[in-house]
Amino acid sequence: MNHISFPGLGLELDLNRVAFVLFGRSVYWYGIIIAVGFLLAMTFCCRRAKTFGIRRDDIYDMLLAAVPLSFVGCRGYYVLFNLKEFQKDDGSMDWGQVIRISDGGIAIYGAVIAAALTLLVFCRWRKLSFLAFADLGVQGLFIGQLIGRWGNFFNVEAYGSVTDAPWRMCSPTIARWLYGGGQIDEVTYQSILTGELGVHPTFLYESLWNLVGLVLVIYLSKKFYRFDGQLFLTYVSWYGLGRFWVEGLRTDSLYFFGLELFGYPIRTSQVLALVSALVAVGVMAWRFIRLKNKPEQLYAQRIAQKEENEEA
Repeated sequence: MNHISFPGLGLELDLNRVAFVLFGRSVYWYGIIIAVGFLLAMTFCCRRAKTFGIRRDDIYDMLLAAVPLSFVGCRGYYVLFNLKEFQKDDGSMDWGQVIRISDGGIAIYGAVIAAALTLLVFCRWRKLSFLAFADLGVQGLFIGQLIGRWGNFFNVEAYGSVTDAPWRMCSPTIARWLYGGGQIDEVTYQSILTGELGVHPTFLYESLWNLVGLVLVIYLSKKFYRFDGQLFLTYVSWYGLGRFWVEGLRTDSLYFFGLELFGYPIRTSQVLALVSALVAVGVMAWRFIRLKNKPEQLYAQRIAQKEENEEA
């Protein structure tokens, strides 16, 4: 049982990571929340599929491949940038530890990259528009991520650095982890226990950031959808900028192979987030400039026109 409080807001909670026990196996809130996020994301995308010229059956088929591969991707990403944790004393890989995910260790960027690559291959195989499918898919990603981050809340993880902000989050579990890792001193440790200080609830920051992103891409899809890939690029830039900010606050970042910049370790997700966001913004700007001289028909419009011609 983990005790969590928000002193500035007058909130106190006792959270159990385990939701219930089924056939002798613990079922965790984290898994339930991830599953709920996935189901809601899939349902939402299925309801909007026709708007983007995508069939529901194609969504189901794509997910059959994307879900397991994304799982491999999120674990592989974490292992790649945290190799020492999975190496034996002789330097060889401890593959048993690699596949033992019950101890934690996954990264959302790995899942997103794996899902995008899976979608690319799937669309080439089925002769579908990757960009139109991606425009639909990022709406589901926003839903899954904004809900999934609450799994971190129940696990008491993915929080930020020390702060005295009114919305600070306090927990003995957090204080012990930071103190044990040498990230805070004895005075700060005691201040977190008393509630005078706390940490940034970065899970909440990212959840709210994704919620705004979801509203943004839905609005664009209905009012200002000019080219296939527009929503995908919006997701990459919006999430990238938000993740760059949030990652700078976190205390559990993965670092880029021990490299440093100006004496500070390079956070892997910050590099990926910033680079991807800048590239996405640049590509969007180029596409809008190009559209002024050469308007293009959306994939969904071409599909609708093709179906009308076949019926005629």
